[in-house]
Amino acid sequence: MERFSWIDGVAGDVLAAGKRLEAIAYGPPPGSAPTIVMLHEGLGCVALWRDFPRKLAAATGWGVFAYSRAGYGQSDPVDLPRPLDYMSQEAMLSLPQVLDTIGLTRGILLGHSDGASIAAIYAGDRSDCRVEGLVLMAPHLFTEAAGLASIAEAKDAYATGDLRAKLARYHAHVDIAFCGWNGAWLDPKFKAWNIEPSVERWRVPALLIQGADDQYGTLAQIRAIETRSPAAVQSLILDDCRHSPQFDQPQATLDAVAAFCRHCEDPRT
Repeated sequence: MERFSWIDGVAGDVLAAGKRLEAIAYGPPPGSAPTIVMLHEGLGCVALWRDFPRKLAAATGWGVFAYSRAGYGQSDPVDLPRPLDYMSQEAMLSLPQVLDTIGLTRGILLGHSDGASIAAIYAGDRSDCRVEGLVLMAPHLFTEAAGLASIAEAKDAYATGDLRAKLARYHAHVDIAFCGWNGAWLDPKFKAWNIEPSVERWRVPALLIQGADDQYGTLAQIRAIETRSPAAVQSLILDDCRHSPQFDQPQATLDAVAAFCRHCEDPRT
């Protein structure tokens, strides 16, 4: 297995589940400090995190690693349609290889939207003592009618508006990136998707961050995690915030993540 060459601020690649994935790292490498591994949303990629990874490294003193999953950004493409359990496959097949390739020793998973769901599945369904906590922004455990309606609106915007052109700036295989996500979520069989059982097997604490005006999920997602997790859960609901706390409320999000990282490093804090 070829290790990722960790150089602060320098892009590189990792190989996972037979796919080449673009990646970038900030701050100290694993072994020198804990690591935040970032899992992007359903239409995200390395570039669409903007400067959030760099700011996380500065705010925490930890290493930060971000990568684009297969089908996104400049990573290798995938075949369509995506299987409806694609998030579970990411959690159980690709993510473990990513963590091994970067040489993770200890740290947390930070996921946004689909990425939060992948992190939630990993924490519940795989025993990995290196992962000491979760930060889940706008997590999804199950589908909701309002969220599916917003995803349907995105389909219309992609077909008739400028959404495709905007996404094409960031995704080499833009139709794969969009249709893989949108097609899975709008498949009638996906309404039954539910990962609550994974949460019931968590063994590490979690910080949940959600915008009060999130167009893709309601606070029912947060309350379900609070009810089902056997591990400690801290929730932060942000006003004047939609689906992306890291952009709508950047300072509050950074402060909360930094405090959570300090607590993971020393639970007495």
